[in-house]
Amino acid sequence: MINSKDLPALVTGVMATLAGIGIARFAYTPLLPALIQEGWFTASQGAYLGAANLLGYFIGALIAHSLSERFPVRAVMGACFVAIALSFFLCAGAGIFSWFFFWRLVSGMAGAILMVVGPSMALSATPPERRAGVGALVFTGIGLGALLSASVVPMLLEFSLTATWGALGLLCIVAGLVGDRGVTRVSLPPVTGNEGAASQNGYAAVNVAVLLVIGAYALDAIGFVPHTVFWVDYLARENALGHQAASLQWGIFGLGAVCGPLVVGALARKVGWHRGLTLAFLAKAAAVSLPVFSLALLSQSVSSFVVGAMIPGIVALTSGRLAELVGPGAHKKLWGQATAAFAAAQAFSGYVMSGLYVAWGTYLPLFLISSVVLIGGFVLVLLSRGVEQRHVPFLGQKRRQ
Repeated sequence: MINSKDLPALVTGVMATLAGIGIARFAYTPLLPALIQEGWFTASQGAYLGAANLLGYFIGALIAHSLSERFPVRAVMGACFVAIALSFFLCAGAGIFSWFFFWRLVSGMAGAILMVVGPSMALSATPPERRAGVGALVFTGIGLGALLSASVVPMLLEFSLTATWGALGLLCIVAGLVGDRGVTRVSLPPVTGNEGAASQNGYAAVNVAVLLVIGAYALDAIGFVPHTVFWVDYLARENALGHQAASLQWGIFGLGAVCGPLVVGALARKVGWHRGLTLAFLAKAAAVSLPVFSLALLSQSVSSFVVGAMIPGIVALTSGRLAELVGPGAHKKLWGQATAAFAAAQAFSGYVMSGLYVAWGTYLPLFLISSVVLIGGFVLVLLSRGVEQRHVPFLGQKRRQ
């Protein structure tokens, strides 16, 4: 149950994830077919612009922790909201590929910083007994962004691409103002020496388990790409289903992304972070593979909803699982490392998949590749539990000594 005292932390986290991925990343997906059809860019250029955001996300994840330690968190987050808004405002007219590439890169960097700093601040400000609920809910911003882009972008495109880019920039400004209000009201508890030591000891004891979870999260990044970058274009152009049908599926995807954190929050409370994470990987692997076998309306809708739900769901479960392993004191640094690993795999796979699409002329095999990789992530999560269980008795023995 969410306490009213948790609202500032929750608002901070939700606005960070809304702008960081919900708008900076997901709003581009329904724009892609229009950019190509309006002649702003070719299909291959549009795919590489999507990958530019992934590269920026990797860079941002690498520097997020050090920036938040060196500068006030409020200033860092505020600069990121402004950068994402500018990336939309300054791309509101047809321009050269390098200009758009640069600003898609900037939006990815700012988005990653928000995704590291915002949720970590929310977790640190929340008491342990309510951390599962708040830790999952902060990622509803991802789904809200996808849902807003699915409902608002098609309507704005009826006017012009310029109006669409400008409106998304304004939306980022609003999210930034609301998020800033949350940041100023967040009350962070003092970190004691004992808490820091416990976190470090916990990290040392489950080091291999942590690495396996981060490895699984990196593999999830590959499964993340086809639906979040190519799904709308795959339905609208490659399968000639049209913008309305594709927009409907993106709306279902967004609805799933809103519901996902709510579902995994309840799941984590019932079965724990580890079991919840294993179930999420299985569900996402199955849903990503559905377009390979069927593009019937039901298959499209199930794939859209489940993948949409599991994208923020796996993010929330991984964040919660890492916090469980190392404690909230060490979470921000470790979450930054996990986000960097995710971003590196995502950027690499984004460019590779863009290249494979150019070579093959179809998106279809990309869904199968991602599904197989997600099964690999499921295996790593399973292995992490066995490693952790072997370490725990050893840690207890050391403490008794």
